[in-house]
Amino acid sequence: MDIKQLSLFDRVGGAPVIHRLVDLFYMNVLAEPKLAPLFPQDMSLVISKQKQFLTQYFGGPPLYTNEHGHPKMRARHLPFPVTKERADAWLACMQRALEETTPEVALREEMMARLSTTAYFFINKEE
Repeated sequence: MDIKQLSLFDRVGGAPVIHRLVDLFYMNVLAEPKLAPLFPQDMSLVISKQKQFLTQYFGGPPLYTNEHGHPKMRARHLPFPVTKERADAWLACMQRALEETTPEVALREEMMARLSTTAYFFINKEE
């Protein structure tokens, strides 16, 4: 099979890489003063859902939809004040996690391009 026919999920290394990415990402988020206050003290459900969502988002099995229904991610983020500054901080946390989990620059760039579109779509409040 041609590598370009594989999903992004498969090209980055599947579930083990996505799980490590999410774990590192949330360590970064909790250390980021612009983001940490938006999250609950017990992060286990958030982390679990993010692993399911990113698995699906990058072309793996539809784990999130199978368990929780349609993601409706913009609607789910509306209760939280998402500014451009927070979206940028979120993306910076993800970039750092990707640098630790995904050695191939082209894959990181592809993932960040997809995530950037989504992060900026969630902005719902002016600075």
